[in-house]
Amino acid sequence: MRFSSTYIPTLKESPSEAEVVSHKLLLRAGMVRKLTSGVYIYLPLGLKALENVQRVVREEMDAAGFSELLMPMVIPGDLWKETGRWEYYGKELLRFKDRNDRDYCLGPTHEEVITDLVRGEVRSYRQLPVRLYQIQTKFRDEIRPRFGLMRGREFVMKDAYSFDSSDAGADESYKLMYDAYCRIFKRLGLRFRAVEADTGSIGGNFSHEFMVLADTGEDTIAACTECSYAANVERAEVVWNGTPCTETCAPYEKVATPAAHTVEEVSAMLKVAPSQVVKTMLFVVDGKTVAVLVRGDREVNDIKLKNLLNATTVELAPAAVVEKVTAAPLGFAGPVGLDVPIYADLELQGATDYVVGANAADAHLVHVDLRRDVKVTAYADLRCITLSDPCPRCGGAIELPKGIEVGHIFKLGTKYSDAMHAVYLDENGKENVMIMGCYGIGISRVVASAIEQNHDEHGIIFPPTVAPVECILLNLDPGKEEVRAKAEEIYAMLCKAGVTVLLDDREERPGVKFKDADLIGAPMQLVLGGKGLSRGVLECKDRRTGEKGELPVDALETALPQWMEGVRKAWGTLGIYTTHFNDGKLAA
Repeated sequence: MRFSSTYIPTLKESPSEAEVVSHKLLLRAGMVRKLTSGVYIYLPLGLKALENVQRVVREEMDAAGFSELLMPMVIPGDLWKETGRWEYYGKELLRFKDRNDRDYCLGPTHEEVITDLVRGEVRSYRQLPVRLYQIQTKFRDEIRPRFGLMRGREFVMKDAYSFDSSDAGADESYKLMYDAYCRIFKRLGLRFRAVEADTGSIGGNFSHEFMVLADTGEDTIAACTECSYAANVERAEVVWNGTPCTETCAPYEKVATPAAHTVEEVSAMLKVAPSQVVKTMLFVVDGKTVAVLVRGDREVNDIKLKNLLNATTVELAPAAVVEKVTAAPLGFAGPVGLDVPIYADLELQGATDYVVGANAADAHLVHVDLRRDVKVTAYADLRCITLSDPCPRCGGAIELPKGIEVGHIFKLGTKYSDAMHAVYLDENGKENVMIMGCYGIGISRVVASAIEQNHDEHGIIFPPTVAPVECILLNLDPGKEEVRAKAEEIYAMLCKAGVTVLLDDREERPGVKFKDADLIGAPMQLVLGGKGLSRGVLECKDRRTGEKGELPVDALETALPQWMEGVRKAWGTLGIYTTHFNDGKLAA
């Protein structure tokens, strides 16, 4: 690639629309441009980075025994109605009608389509397992698209699906994908954790998210510092090792707490610790109101509530519902006398003498014993994990880093195959339902995540396997024939050796070229100018470390490969490239 003939419209300043680092730098580096809200055009360098991620994903999917196909983006609504997701999925599903008034949608995911395909082809256990994948554009009509490629409405995704005849086979397919994903993200040079996760709207038995670790991540991970346990905070287990309290306290009494709506205000007014206050949170679960109790210094985990009750929808009760159920304004709900199902967090069993809302304006109850005074329906793990909680596996310390979800694998079980009657005949001629798995990677999000994890004040620092070009060659004196000729010679040698290279042959000031080189983020920079050539050297720079050096022009065929391999090795990507040298030398 030549800078002079490639469309690379770099910007000096970040556009005002950009919020996160990756969005700012993708726009500034001339890799993407916004078409409309949440929809982007991939410019030449952005497309190259996207293709590089796709290449690594394809190689590992193929190696794992999955076959590639391509399904339509437009999906008949009838398939989604078979599984019930037409109504359940929500407004993110972009629905429309064709000229014959038939329902269609733009595919946000393809479980229905792939299940329809396989149920029409597979008849016998001898045809299983079936393992398929595609790389395709998806559309989800996000209510608030933001952060550029991180949360767009249109995005590129790899989605894969497996169909097995047994749980053991499904577990094997899941393990194949788990291992393949680990290889993919290692090859892409990303720091990541595989974490236990909630299955969400996809459904299924269990799942893992693959999180790129970055301070700008939207998700929080609970990760053990001493073992391999990691989980999304929505899923992270909280272990309570205490014993139920057998003591009681004085009878409860009502006290005035004027204008004290929050735990902090109540604690200060009554001079008690927040842990002695019990929050009563009301939720509407599948249309019915329930109460959840947690300590005042804890937060309710609504995903755990949803899973406990095997619910479809869980929403925080609106003010009107709270006032109707408690006969009190917001901030004064309490469990005593409440006529709805009440679910309490496990650790509330370990103490007595609590403070709770009085279900009356400007009042709370003190000296409440939950066993004595409240009809608790069940105790369960219903809160978010904290730094003070032990690891649920080994008891070690927990940390809560931020992460960006770039992959998610699910063991679906029979949710879709049951609904769509995807069956096969076993060796005894008996009809059985296929057991499914699905496995996604956000290709475009991986590109953005790589930038969120790897950048500095000057621009992008791409991992070599993601970078649109591995090397940028700067000709600082394109007007000088001897410099131009040597730059062309080096460029030709790199291209012949299979190195992706961008030759900056523009008639621009050196400062402009240096700034653009750092902005674009190629892992390796080579700089050729009249002064260096007169001394017989080519300057080199490792973009990640900033370390500079010089290479002898008359021995480039051996010196350059050695330097390049050193840069790759530092990224941990040595040995996973398709770039080849001839006996350790640059091809002439």
